[in-house]
Amino acid sequence: MKIAEKLKENKRAISFEVFPPKQNAAFEPIVSAVDKLCALKPSFISVTYGAGGGANQNTLPIAKRILENGVTPLAHLTCLTSTREKIQDELYALRMAGVENILALRGDVPPGVENPGCYSHASDLASVISEVGGFSIGGACYPECHPECEHLSDDIDNLKKKVDAGVEFLTTQMFFDNNIFYRYLAKVRERGITVPVVAGIMPVTNGKQIKRICQLSGTYLPSRFKMIVDKFGDNPSSMFSAGLAYATEQIIDLFANGVNAVHVYTMNKPEIGAGIMHNLGSIVEA
Repeated sequence: MKIAEKLKENKRAISFEVFPPKQNAAFEPIVSAVDKLCALKPSFISVTYGAGGGANQNTLPIAKRILENGVTPLAHLTCLTSTREKIQDELYALRMAGVENILALRGDVPPGVENPGCYSHASDLASVISEVGGFSIGGACYPECHPECEHLSDDIDNLKKKVDAGVEFLTTQMFFDNNIFYRYLAKVRERGITVPVVAGIMPVTNGKQIKRICQLSGTYLPSRFKMIVDKFGDNPSSMFSAGLAYATEQIIDLFANGVNAVHVYTMNKPEIGAGIMHNLGSIVEA
């Protein structure tokens, strides 16, 4: 089923995310993780494209495995280092495999690559996918502004370009303060962007994750969240429980405020997905 259609049903939805193994790494662990996540019956599972190397070659096999489990896959596709021919080939392969949903992303330039390719923006890729037809197109958005954009208003203008190019739903970068998301959503709607926005939640179950998260995205960490990490970060078991509890509270607050679609960055860890679904209980089905 196409994700844009699912989201328009306005039912509470939880989705998960997995990423392909690194080049030359074993493929079996991700298959096991996918099977366990699918057993939790999420609305869909997002499969990242991989940053160069051979990881992107595994996006399609993982998406097909998700399909075999009766769950809707969302295949990431990046364009910055791709040629027109490569994009067309990948779209054809996705269509032949029965994958109907694509997250259109610009992507990053891998180290040592001088020629970035034919496309500069995710909106370029969305236009190509839209022209091909037959896919539900998703896009990324940034409640705290894209790291490469100086002003949030400019970033939202760029977001409008993506939607105008064919993006039918959006998934946010992770955030740890729901008020940031609510303010962002209001600004997005004021700009005339009416497509569904899926709230991205990252359950931090390892204290060491924090430094990397801040380096990559500059995400704001509320003092309450910092206190949790300071208190439990050195105890893996306690941090796991505390991280799940914090993420669960965020999700419940989102649901209570009318945000029905939440994307959980499970990062190939089915125990995180299981913990979230257990904590939510019947809330996600209400």
